[in-house]
Amino acid sequence: MNQVNKKINVRSLIQIDKALLEDISDLISSKSSQSLLNIIYDLHPADIAELMNHLSTEDAIYIFHLLDTETASEVIIEVDENIREAVLEETETSKITDIVDELELDDATDIVAELPDEIAEEVLENLEREDSEDVKELLKYPEDSAGGIMSSDFISISEHSTVKDAIEEIRKYSEDIDHIYQLYVLSDSGKLLGTILLKALLINPLEKSISSIIEEDLIFVTPDTDQEQVAQMMEKYDLISIPVVDENRIMLGRITIDDVVDVIHEEAAEDIQKLAGLTEEEEVSDSALTISRNRLPWLMVSLIGELVSASVLSSFQATIEQIYIAGIFIPIVMAMGGSSGTQSAIVVVRGLATGDIWLGQSFKRLTKEFKVALFNGLACGAVLLTATLFFWHSGLRFSLILSVSLIIIMINATMIGAIVPLILKKFNIDPAISTGPFVATTNDIIGLIIYFSLITLFYFN
Repeated sequence: MNQVNKKINVRSLIQIDKALLEDISDLISSKSSQSLLNIIYDLHPADIAELMNHLSTEDAIYIFHLLDTETASEVIIEVDENIREAVLEETETSKITDIVDELELDDATDIVAELPDEIAEEVLENLEREDSEDVKELLKYPEDSAGGIMSSDFISISEHSTVKDAIEEIRKYSEDIDHIYQLYVLSDSGKLLGTILLKALLINPLEKSISSIIEEDLIFVTPDTDQEQVAQMMEKYDLISIPVVDENRIMLGRITIDDVVDVIHEEAAEDIQKLAGLTEEEEVSDSALTISRNRLPWLMVSLIGELVSASVLSSFQATIEQIYIAGIFIPIVMAMGGSSGTQSAIVVVRGLATGDIWLGQSFKRLTKEFKVALFNGLACGAVLLTATLFFWHSGLRFSLILSVSLIIIMINATMIGAIVPLILKKFNIDPAISTGPFVATTNDIIGLIIYFSLITLFYFN
Protein backbone atom coordinates (compact mmCIF):
# COMPACT_ATOMS: atom_id res chain seq x y z
CA MET A 1 0.00 0.00 0.00
CA ASN A 2 2.82 2.43 0.89
CA GLN A 3 4.58 1.63 -2.37
CA VAL A 4 1.45 2.42 -4.36
CA ASN A 5 1.00 5.76 -2.60
CA LYS A 6 4.62 6.64 -3.22
CA LYS A 7 4.21 6.01 -6.94
CA ILE A 8 1.11 8.19 -7.11
CA ASN A 9 2.84 11.02 -5.24
CA VAL A 10 5.86 10.94 -7.57
CA ARG A 11 3.61 11.20 -10.59
CA SER A 12 1.63 14.03 -9.11
CA LEU A 13 4.81 16.12 -8.78
CA ILE A 14 5.48 16.02 -12.53
CA GLN A 15 3.42 18.64 -14.36
CA ILE A 16 3.25 19.16 -18.10
CA ASP A 17 4.25 22.83 -18.16
CA LYS A 18 6.53 25.16 -20.08
CA ALA A 19 9.53 24.42 -17.88
CA LEU A 20 9.23 20.66 -18.37
CA LEU A 21 8.76 21.10 -22.13
CA GLU A 22 11.93 23.17 -22.30
CA ASP A 23 13.86 20.57 -20.30
CA ILE A 24 12.58 17.79 -22.55
CA SER A 25 13.50 19.75 -25.69
CA ASP A 26 17.01 20.37 -24.35
CA LEU A 27 17.48 16.68 -23.58
CA ILE A 28 16.26 15.74 -27.06
CA SER A 29 18.67 18.24 -28.62
CA SER A 30 21.55 16.68 -26.70
CA LYS A 31 20.29 13.14 -27.44
CA SER A 32 20.25 12.31 -23.71
CA SER A 33 18.05 9.26 -24.15
CA GLN A 34 18.59 7.77 -20.71
CA SER A 35 17.75 11.01 -18.92
CA LEU A 36 14.61 11.30 -21.05
CA LEU A 37 13.58 7.78 -20.17
CA ASN A 38 14.03 8.52 -16.46
CA ILE A 39 11.51 11.35 -16.80
CA ILE A 40 9.12 9.64 -19.20
CA TYR A 41 8.67 6.43 -17.22
CA ASP A 42 7.54 8.38 -14.18
CA LEU A 43 4.61 9.60 -16.29
CA HIS A 44 1.28 7.98 -17.01
CA PRO A 45 0.89 7.07 -20.73
CA ALA A 46 -1.82 9.74 -21.06
CA ASP A 47 0.65 12.32 -19.69
CA ILE A 48 3.31 11.16 -22.13
CA ALA A 49 0.77 11.65 -24.92
CA GLU A 50 -0.01 15.16 -23.63
CA LEU A 51 3.71 15.91 -23.55
CA MET A 52 4.08 14.77 -27.16
CA ASN A 53 1.08 16.88 -28.21
CA HIS A 54 2.86 20.02 -26.98
CA LEU A 55 6.25 19.23 -28.53
CA SER A 56 7.26 19.73 -32.14
CA THR A 57 6.46 16.82 -34.44
CA GLU A 58 10.13 15.84 -34.70
CA ASP A 59 10.59 15.82 -30.91
CA ALA A 60 7.38 13.84 -30.43
CA ILE A 61 8.63 11.19 -32.86
CA TYR A 62 11.96 11.03 -31.03
CA ILE A 63 10.18 10.49 -27.69
CA PHE A 64 7.91 7.81 -29.12
CA HIS A 65 10.79 5.79 -30.54
CA LEU A 66 12.29 5.56 -27.03
CA LEU A 67 9.22 3.82 -25.64
CA ASP A 68 8.90 0.08 -25.19
CA THR A 69 6.10 -1.63 -27.11
CA GLU A 70 3.63 -1.83 -24.23
CA THR A 71 3.99 1.83 -23.29
CA ALA A 72 3.97 2.87 -26.96
CA SER A 73 0.65 1.05 -27.47
CA GLU A 74 -0.91 2.95 -24.56
CA VAL A 75 0.46 6.28 -25.75
CA ILE A 76 -0.42 5.99 -29.44
CA ILE A 77 -4.16 5.90 -28.81
CA GLU A 78 -3.99 9.04 -26.64
CA VAL A 79 -2.01 11.43 -28.85
CA ASP A 80 -3.63 13.90 -31.25
CA GLU A 81 -4.39 12.59 -34.72
CA ASN A 82 -1.84 14.75 -36.50
CA ILE A 83 0.94 13.60 -34.14
CA ARG A 84 -0.19 9.98 -34.40
CA GLU A 85 -0.14 10.14 -38.19
CA ALA A 86 3.38 11.62 -38.21
CA VAL A 87 4.65 9.09 -35.64
CA LEU A 88 3.27 6.10 -37.54
CA GLU A 89 4.78 7.37 -40.79
CA GLU A 90 8.22 7.30 -39.14
CA THR A 91 7.77 3.93 -37.40
CA GLU A 92 8.81 0.59 -38.87
CA THR A 93 6.00 -1.72 -39.89
CA SER A 94 7.25 -4.44 -37.58
CA LYS A 95 6.98 -2.14 -34.54
CA ILE A 96 3.53 -0.96 -35.65
CA THR A 97 2.50 -4.62 -35.80
CA ASP A 98 3.79 -5.22 -32.27
CA ILE A 99 1.95 -2.11 -31.04
CA VAL A 100 -1.32 -3.14 -32.70
CA ASP A 101 -0.94 -6.60 -31.20
CA GLU A 102 -0.84 -5.04 -27.71
CA LEU A 103 -4.05 -3.05 -28.21
CA GLU A 104 -7.63 -3.98 -27.55
CA LEU A 105 -9.44 -4.88 -30.74
CA ASP A 106 -11.40 -1.64 -31.09
CA ASP A 107 -8.27 0.48 -30.58
CA ALA A 108 -6.26 -1.78 -32.89
CA THR A 109 -8.92 -1.33 -35.56
CA ASP A 110 -8.75 2.46 -35.21
CA ILE A 111 -4.98 2.44 -35.67
CA VAL A 112 -5.05 0.10 -38.67
CA ALA A 113 -7.78 2.20 -40.29
CA GLU A 114 -5.47 5.25 -40.20
CA LEU A 115 -2.55 3.46 -41.88
CA PRO A 116 -1.85 3.63 -45.62
CA ASP A 117 -3.41 0.64 -47.38
CA GLU A 118 -0.15 -1.15 -48.14
CA ILE A 119 1.13 -0.81 -44.55
CA ALA A 120 -2.25 -1.82 -43.11
CA GLU A 121 -2.23 -4.97 -45.23
CA GLU A 122 1.28 -5.84 -44.08
CA VAL A 123 0.36 -5.28 -40.43
CA LEU A 124 -2.72 -7.49 -40.76
CA GLU A 125 -0.68 -10.22 -42.43
CA ASN A 126 1.81 -10.23 -39.54
CA LEU A 127 -0.83 -10.38 -36.81
CA GLU A 128 -2.06 -13.68 -35.47
CA ARG A 129 -4.72 -15.03 -37.79
CA GLU A 130 -7.54 -14.78 -35.27
CA ASP A 131 -6.70 -11.19 -34.34
CA SER A 132 -6.28 -10.24 -37.99
CA GLU A 133 -9.69 -11.65 -38.88
CA ASP A 134 -11.30 -9.82 -35.97
CA VAL A 135 -9.77 -6.50 -37.02
CA LYS A 136 -10.82 -7.02 -40.64
CA GLU A 137 -14.36 -7.71 -39.48
CA LEU A 138 -14.47 -4.49 -37.45
CA LEU A 139 -13.03 -2.49 -40.35
CA LYS A 140 -16.21 -3.23 -42.33
CA TYR A 141 -18.25 -0.92 -40.14
CA PRO A 142 -18.36 2.91 -40.48
CA GLU A 143 -16.00 4.66 -38.07
CA ASP A 144 -18.81 6.61 -36.35
CA SER A 145 -21.14 3.63 -35.87
CA ALA A 146 -21.58 1.17 -33.00
CA GLY A 147 -19.78 -1.42 -35.10
CA GLY A 148 -16.89 0.98 -35.58
CA ILE A 149 -16.30 1.52 -31.86
CA MET A 150 -17.21 -1.91 -30.49
CA SER A 151 -14.78 -4.58 -29.39
CA SER A 152 -15.37 -8.21 -30.23
CA ASP A 153 -13.53 -9.19 -27.03
CA PHE A 154 -16.10 -10.23 -24.43
CA ILE A 155 -16.76 -13.14 -22.09
CA SER A 156 -19.83 -15.21 -22.81
CA ILE A 157 -21.29 -18.27 -21.14
CA SER A 158 -23.97 -20.77 -22.01
CA GLU A 159 -27.42 -20.57 -20.51
CA HIS A 160 -26.81 -24.10 -19.18
CA SER A 161 -23.76 -23.04 -17.15
CA THR A 162 -23.40 -22.65 -13.39
CA VAL A 163 -21.88 -19.86 -11.32
CA LYS A 164 -18.73 -21.94 -10.99
CA ASP A 165 -18.47 -22.26 -14.77
CA ALA A 166 -18.84 -18.50 -15.14
CA ILE A 167 -16.07 -17.77 -12.62
CA GLU A 168 -13.74 -20.21 -14.37
CA GLU A 169 -14.48 -18.50 -17.68
CA ILE A 170 -13.51 -15.14 -16.21
CA ARG A 171 -10.25 -16.56 -14.85
CA LYS A 172 -9.51 -18.10 -18.23
CA TYR A 173 -9.76 -14.82 -20.16
CA SER A 174 -8.89 -12.25 -17.49
CA GLU A 175 -5.38 -11.69 -18.86
CA ASP A 176 -6.61 -11.12 -22.42
CA ILE A 177 -9.73 -9.02 -21.85
CA ASP A 178 -9.77 -5.70 -20.02
CA HIS A 179 -12.77 -3.99 -18.42
CA ILE A 180 -14.79 -7.06 -17.45
CA TYR A 181 -18.02 -5.62 -16.06
CA GLN A 182 -20.47 -8.41 -16.86
CA LEU A 183 -20.83 -11.72 -18.66
CA TYR A 184 -23.13 -12.27 -21.61
CA VAL A 185 -25.42 -15.29 -21.56
CA LEU A 186 -25.86 -16.85 -24.99
CA SER A 187 -28.07 -19.58 -26.35
CA ASP A 188 -26.58 -22.54 -28.19
CA SER A 189 -27.05 -20.60 -31.45
CA GLY A 190 -25.18 -17.52 -30.11
CA LYS A 191 -28.30 -15.44 -29.47
CA LEU A 192 -28.00 -12.98 -26.61
CA LEU A 193 -30.37 -13.97 -23.80
CA GLY A 194 -29.22 -11.70 -20.99
CA THR A 195 -26.33 -10.61 -18.81
CA ILE A 196 -24.79 -11.59 -15.49
CA LEU A 197 -23.25 -8.94 -13.25
CA LEU A 198 -20.02 -9.86 -11.47
CA LYS A 199 -21.75 -9.09 -8.17
CA ALA A 200 -24.23 -11.91 -8.86
CA LEU A 201 -21.36 -14.39 -9.17
CA LEU A 202 -19.98 -13.35 -5.80
CA ILE A 203 -23.19 -13.64 -3.80
CA ASN A 204 -24.60 -16.85 -5.27
CA PRO A 205 -23.57 -20.48 -4.58
CA LEU A 206 -21.14 -22.04 -7.07
CA GLU A 207 -23.59 -24.74 -8.09
CA LYS A 208 -26.42 -22.33 -8.84
CA SER A 209 -27.66 -22.27 -12.43
CA ILE A 210 -26.91 -19.19 -14.52
CA SER A 211 -30.42 -19.27 -15.95
CA SER A 212 -31.82 -18.57 -12.47
CA ILE A 213 -29.84 -15.35 -11.92
CA ILE A 214 -29.76 -13.97 -15.47
CA GLU A 215 -30.62 -10.30 -16.05
CA GLU A 216 -33.17 -10.51 -18.86
CA ASP A 217 -33.93 -6.77 -19.11
CA LEU A 218 -31.74 -6.27 -22.16
CA ILE A 219 -30.62 -2.99 -23.66
CA PHE A 220 -28.57 -3.44 -26.83
CA VAL A 221 -27.66 -1.75 -30.12
CA THR A 222 -27.01 -2.93 -33.66
CA PRO A 223 -23.75 -2.30 -35.57
CA ASP A 224 -25.28 0.46 -37.71
CA THR A 225 -26.42 2.52 -34.71
CA ASP A 226 -24.77 5.95 -34.73
CA GLN A 227 -22.10 6.33 -32.04
CA GLU A 228 -23.78 9.46 -30.69
CA GLN A 229 -27.00 7.50 -30.14
CA VAL A 230 -25.00 4.80 -28.35
CA ALA A 231 -23.57 7.44 -26.01
CA GLN A 232 -27.04 8.82 -25.34
CA MET A 233 -28.40 5.37 -24.49
CA MET A 234 -25.56 4.58 -22.11
CA GLU A 235 -25.99 7.94 -20.40
CA LYS A 236 -29.77 7.55 -20.17
CA TYR A 237 -29.69 4.06 -18.69
CA ASP A 238 -26.49 4.50 -16.62
CA LEU A 239 -24.69 1.67 -18.41
CA ILE A 240 -20.99 0.90 -18.19
CA SER A 241 -21.15 -1.40 -21.23
CA ILE A 242 -23.69 -2.23 -23.90
CA PRO A 243 -23.85 -5.29 -26.18
CA VAL A 244 -23.89 -5.05 -29.96
CA VAL A 245 -26.04 -7.62 -31.78
CA ASP A 246 -27.14 -8.30 -35.34
CA GLU A 247 -30.72 -8.42 -36.64
CA ASN A 248 -31.14 -11.92 -35.16
CA ARG A 249 -29.76 -10.79 -31.77
CA ILE A 250 -26.58 -12.77 -32.31
CA MET A 251 -23.88 -11.27 -30.07
CA LEU A 252 -21.20 -9.44 -32.08
CA GLY A 253 -19.35 -7.37 -29.50
CA ARG A 254 -19.65 -4.78 -26.77
CA ILE A 255 -19.03 -1.09 -26.22
CA THR A 256 -17.57 -0.01 -22.88
CA ILE A 257 -17.77 3.28 -21.04
CA ASP A 258 -14.18 4.28 -21.89
CA ASP A 259 -15.08 4.16 -25.58
CA VAL A 260 -18.20 6.24 -24.98
CA VAL A 261 -16.26 8.94 -23.13
CA ASP A 262 -14.12 9.31 -26.25
CA VAL A 263 -17.28 9.49 -28.38
CA ILE A 264 -18.80 12.21 -26.19
CA HIS A 265 -15.60 14.26 -26.46
CA GLU A 266 -15.42 13.69 -30.22
CA GLU A 267 -19.08 14.58 -30.85
CA ALA A 268 -18.86 17.70 -28.67
CA ALA A 269 -15.76 18.87 -30.53
CA GLU A 270 -17.44 18.15 -33.86
CA ASP A 271 -20.55 20.15 -32.90
CA ILE A 272 -18.44 23.11 -31.78
CA GLN A 273 -16.56 23.05 -35.08
CA LYS A 274 -19.77 22.92 -37.08
CA LEU A 275 -21.24 25.79 -35.10
CA ALA A 276 -18.36 27.88 -36.45
CA GLY A 277 -18.60 26.37 -39.94
CA LEU A 278 -15.36 24.38 -39.54
CA THR A 279 -14.39 20.79 -40.34
CA GLU A 280 -12.66 17.95 -38.49
CA GLU A 281 -9.51 18.59 -40.53
CA GLU A 282 -9.04 21.79 -38.49
CA GLU A 283 -7.86 19.77 -35.47
CA VAL A 284 -5.55 17.34 -37.23
CA SER A 285 -3.74 19.64 -39.65
CA ASP A 286 -0.62 21.68 -38.95
CA SER A 287 -0.80 23.39 -42.33
CA ALA A 288 -1.95 27.02 -42.23
CA LEU A 289 -2.92 26.72 -45.90
CA THR A 290 -5.11 23.68 -45.23
CA ILE A 291 -6.81 25.33 -42.26
CA SER A 292 -7.33 28.50 -44.31
CA ARG A 293 -8.91 26.46 -47.11
CA ASN A 294 -11.35 24.93 -44.62
CA ARG A 295 -12.36 28.24 -43.04
CA LEU A 296 -12.47 30.37 -46.17
CA PRO A 297 -15.71 29.00 -47.75
CA TRP A 298 -17.78 29.95 -44.69
CA LEU A 299 -16.08 33.32 -44.46
CA MET A 300 -17.01 33.85 -48.12
CA VAL A 301 -20.61 32.97 -47.27
CA SER A 302 -20.50 35.60 -44.52
CA LEU A 303 -18.89 38.14 -46.85
CA ILE A 304 -21.52 37.62 -49.53
CA GLY A 305 -24.24 37.87 -46.90
CA GLU A 306 -22.83 41.11 -45.57
CA LEU A 307 -22.60 42.47 -49.12
CA VAL A 308 -26.32 41.78 -49.39
CA SER A 309 -26.73 43.63 -46.08
CA ALA A 310 -24.80 46.56 -47.57
CA SER A 311 -27.15 46.53 -50.54
CA VAL A 312 -30.10 46.66 -48.15
CA LEU A 313 -28.50 49.65 -46.39
CA SER A 314 -27.90 51.45 -49.69
CA SER A 315 -31.55 51.05 -50.63
CA PHE A 316 -32.44 52.97 -47.47
CA GLN A 317 -29.80 55.66 -48.05
CA ALA A 318 -32.38 58.43 -48.18
CA THR A 319 -33.78 57.36 -44.82
CA ILE A 320 -30.33 57.32 -43.23
CA GLU A 321 -29.48 60.76 -44.64
CA GLN A 322 -32.65 62.33 -43.33
CA ILE A 323 -32.66 60.53 -39.99
CA TYR A 324 -28.93 60.24 -39.35
CA ILE A 325 -29.45 58.93 -35.80
CA ALA A 326 -30.92 55.75 -37.31
CA GLY A 327 -27.43 54.79 -38.47
CA ILE A 328 -25.99 55.12 -34.98
CA PHE A 329 -28.11 52.27 -33.66
CA ILE A 330 -27.51 49.78 -36.50
CA PRO A 331 -24.76 47.89 -34.55
CA ILE A 332 -27.05 47.57 -31.51
CA VAL A 333 -30.06 46.06 -33.28
CA MET A 334 -27.85 43.80 -35.42
CA ALA A 335 -25.82 42.53 -32.47
CA MET A 336 -28.91 41.83 -30.37
CA GLY A 337 -30.57 39.99 -33.25
CA GLY A 338 -27.44 37.94 -33.92
CA SER A 339 -27.01 37.03 -30.26
CA SER A 340 -30.67 35.99 -29.92
CA GLY A 341 -30.51 33.84 -33.04
CA THR A 342 -27.27 32.16 -32.05
CA GLN A 343 -28.58 31.40 -28.54
CA SER A 344 -31.73 29.69 -29.78
CA ALA A 345 -29.88 27.83 -32.54
CA ILE A 346 -27.29 26.42 -30.13
CA VAL A 347 -29.99 25.35 -27.64
CA VAL A 348 -32.03 23.59 -30.35
CA VAL A 349 -29.00 21.98 -32.01
CA ARG A 350 -27.78 20.63 -28.68
CA GLY A 351 -31.27 19.46 -27.72
CA LEU A 352 -31.63 17.57 -31.00
CA ALA A 353 -28.18 16.01 -30.54
CA THR A 354 -28.90 14.80 -27.00
CA GLY A 355 -32.47 13.73 -27.71
CA ASP A 356 -33.95 16.30 -25.30
CA ILE A 357 -35.85 17.86 -28.23
CA TRP A 358 -37.95 15.67 -30.54
CA LEU A 359 -39.15 16.62 -34.00
CA GLY A 360 -42.65 15.59 -32.92
CA GLN A 361 -42.51 18.33 -30.28
CA SER A 362 -41.33 21.05 -32.67
CA PHE A 363 -44.41 23.25 -32.22
CA LYS A 364 -44.06 23.09 -28.44
CA ARG A 365 -40.39 24.04 -28.66
CA LEU A 366 -41.05 26.90 -31.09
CA THR A 367 -43.82 28.22 -28.83
CA LYS A 368 -41.39 28.21 -25.92
CA GLU A 369 -38.71 29.99 -27.96
CA PHE A 370 -41.25 32.60 -29.07
CA LYS A 371 -42.22 33.34 -25.47
CA VAL A 372 -38.56 33.58 -24.43
CA ALA A 373 -37.83 35.91 -27.34
CA LEU A 374 -40.85 38.07 -26.49
CA PHE A 375 -39.82 38.43 -22.83
CA ASN A 376 -36.20 39.16 -23.75
CA GLY A 377 -37.24 41.56 -26.50
CA LEU A 378 -39.55 43.51 -24.19
CA ALA A 379 -36.84 43.76 -21.51
CA CYS A 380 -34.15 44.88 -23.96
CA GLY A 381 -36.60 47.19 -25.75
CA ALA A 382 -37.48 48.89 -22.46
CA VAL A 383 -33.80 49.48 -21.66
CA LEU A 384 -33.17 50.85 -25.18
CA LEU A 385 -36.22 53.11 -24.99
CA THR A 386 -35.05 54.57 -21.69
CA ALA A 387 -31.47 55.03 -22.90
CA THR A 388 -32.41 56.78 -26.15
CA LEU A 389 -34.89 59.09 -24.42
CA PHE A 390 -32.73 60.22 -21.52
CA PHE A 391 -29.16 59.90 -22.84
CA TRP A 392 -29.48 60.56 -26.58
CA HIS A 393 -32.61 62.75 -26.34
CA SER A 394 -33.76 61.25 -29.64
CA GLY A 395 -37.44 61.99 -29.12
CA LEU A 396 -40.29 59.72 -28.17
CA ARG A 397 -41.27 58.85 -31.74
CA PHE A 398 -37.85 57.57 -32.81
CA SER A 399 -37.25 55.83 -29.49
CA LEU A 400 -40.51 53.92 -29.79
CA ILE A 401 -39.78 52.88 -33.38
CA LEU A 402 -36.25 51.80 -32.42
CA SER A 403 -37.47 49.76 -29.44
CA VAL A 404 -40.28 48.11 -31.40
CA SER A 405 -37.77 47.28 -34.15
CA LEU A 406 -35.47 45.67 -31.61
CA ILE A 407 -38.30 43.55 -30.19
CA ILE A 408 -39.38 42.34 -33.66
CA ILE A 409 -35.79 41.68 -34.74
CA MET A 410 -35.01 39.65 -31.61
CA ILE A 411 -38.18 37.59 -32.00
CA ASN A 412 -37.48 37.02 -35.70
CA ALA A 413 -33.83 36.05 -35.07
CA THR A 414 -34.77 33.68 -32.26
CA MET A 415 -37.38 31.93 -34.38
CA ILE A 416 -35.00 31.59 -37.34
CA GLY A 417 -32.34 30.17 -35.03
CA ALA A 418 -34.82 27.60 -33.70
CA ILE A 419 -36.65 26.74 -36.95
CA VAL A 420 -33.67 26.17 -39.27
CA PRO A 421 -32.10 23.33 -37.19
CA LEU A 422 -35.51 21.61 -36.94
CA ILE A 423 -35.99 21.80 -40.72
CA LEU A 424 -32.51 20.43 -41.39
CA LYS A 425 -33.08 17.60 -38.91
CA LYS A 426 -36.34 16.78 -40.68
CA PHE A 427 -34.38 16.24 -43.91
CA ASN A 428 -31.63 14.25 -42.12
CA ILE A 429 -29.07 17.06 -42.47
CA ASP A 430 -26.83 17.74 -39.49
CA PRO A 431 -28.47 20.77 -37.81
CA ALA A 432 -25.15 21.96 -36.38
CA ILE A 433 -24.24 23.45 -39.76
CA SER A 434 -27.21 25.84 -39.50
CA THR A 435 -25.60 28.08 -36.89
CA GLY A 436 -22.62 30.36 -37.16
CA PRO A 437 -22.29 32.11 -40.51
CA PHE A 438 -25.63 30.92 -41.95
CA VAL A 439 -27.99 32.03 -39.17
CA ALA A 440 -25.97 35.14 -38.33
CA THR A 441 -25.88 36.38 -41.92
CA THR A 442 -29.56 35.66 -42.52
CA ASN A 443 -30.53 37.52 -39.38
CA ASP A 444 -28.39 40.52 -40.38
CA ILE A 445 -30.16 40.85 -43.72
CA ILE A 446 -33.68 40.39 -42.38
CA GLY A 447 -32.92 42.55 -39.32
CA LEU A 448 -31.83 45.50 -41.48
CA ILE A 449 -34.94 45.17 -43.65
CA ILE A 450 -37.18 45.17 -40.57
CA TYR A 451 -35.38 48.11 -38.94
CA PHE A 452 -35.37 50.48 -41.89
CA SER A 453 -38.76 49.41 -43.19
CA LEU A 454 -40.33 50.44 -39.88
CA ILE A 455 -38.44 53.75 -39.83
CA THR A 456 -39.43 54.49 -43.43
CA LEU A 457 -43.03 53.50 -42.79
CA PHE A 458 -43.56 55.68 -39.73
CA TYR A 459 -41.48 58.68 -40.84
CA PHE A 460 -42.22 59.02 -44.53
CA ASN A 461 -45.71 57.54 -45.01
